[in-house]
Amino acid sequence: MEQYTYLIVGGGMTADAAARGVRELDASGRIGIISEEAHPPYNRPPLTKGLWIGKQEEEIWCKTEQENVSFHLGKQVVSIHPETQEVVDNEGNHYQYKKLLLATGGTPRKLECPNSGVIYFRTLDDYHKLRSLYDKGENFIVIGSGYIGTEIAASLAMNGKNVTMITRERALGSKKLPSSFSNFLTTYYTEKGVKVVCEQSVISVSQEQERYVVKTNTGETFYGDGVIAGLGITPSTALAEMAGLKIENGIVVDRQLQTSQRHIFSAGDVANFYNPHLEKRLRIEHEDTAHTMGRAAGRNMTGIAEEYLHLPYFYSDLFELGYEAIGELSNDMEIVEDWHELYRKGVLYYLREGRVRGAILWGIWNQIDRIRDMIASREIYTADALIGKVTA
Repeated sequence: MEQYTYLIVGGGMTADAAARGVRELDASGRIGIISEEAHPPYNRPPLTKGLWIGKQEEEIWCKTEQENVSFHLGKQVVSIHPETQEVVDNEGNHYQYKKLLLATGGTPRKLECPNSGVIYFRTLDDYHKLRSLYDKGENFIVIGSGYIGTEIAASLAMNGKNVTMITRERALGSKKLPSSFSNFLTTYYTEKGVKVVCEQSVISVSQEQERYVVKTNTGETFYGDGVIAGLGITPSTALAEMAGLKIENGIVVDRQLQTSQRHIFSAGDVANFYNPHLEKRLRIEHEDTAHTMGRAAGRNMTGIAEEYLHLPYFYSDLFELGYEAIGELSNDMEIVEDWHELYRKGVLYYLREGRVRGAILWGIWNQIDRIRDMIASREIYTADALIGKVTA
């Protein structure tokens, strides 16, 4: 039986950050990482962006091995036994731990219809599958207009591919953006060569020889050399449930990222944590969450008790445009638009009862901490007071 001081289930960016967090305070404790993937930890954002515009694959690796970590790759944990502090994988191997971190992330949501050959894009292996189709095909269909959908559609179009993007939304980003802005974004994608099909849902995906056939609820049919879907994820909580941990939209953790079992921690996409800035529980799926929460969990596993108070931000790149965002974002909130250059550079503030609850910094960089401070301050703002508050 393998014995570890710190055992991490999940092999993504959160696992890498946790290992580094441990090593900040414990140079010798044994760290083990069990991952279903065949690869050690790597950075995910380049899969939809950088690798399509010149970044090399060797640049994405986190190099977690430098932290003196033992890897168990291609293994699936099937049970956790808190009473004996053991984990068992699908091959019957047992691992004992003093502290356990569940960084299990999530599984891609799938179409509730026939979906032969769809790439539910999330991993390096998914990137390789799409690359092989990309090398020999010209026409691609993207289902969904969230982060993955908009980014991969932009990346393929930037490389001269014909892209059709199918979304249930009225326009791109219409659930979060003011209508005039979401209309602009839809037009912008169209001008960049992406055929945007709005307010339609996919009812089947099939294959005819080497061609994919996608049918929608309005009777339209689209043909492509590959189909990619980005429909969000469902947090992977099955192991935690079997272990008797508290579950509510993910694995519930306290301010030290400890679960309802004192030797078990959780972090990353799967963890439901309390944030004092917004005074509510959150589960955030993005790179900043993986890095900051993973590091905090690793440090706390060594025995200290630091509270995780960080409000993570997220970002995206869409052709030549890009943004950073933080907090709550919904078009049912009061939205104050402060454009320095219409739809190219500006700030969208999201307010409830005069309090800033979130913001999108569109084309403005390195100002996210100012927005985080505004959210934390609980100050009441008028729309006029926000104009010019943050500049490029």
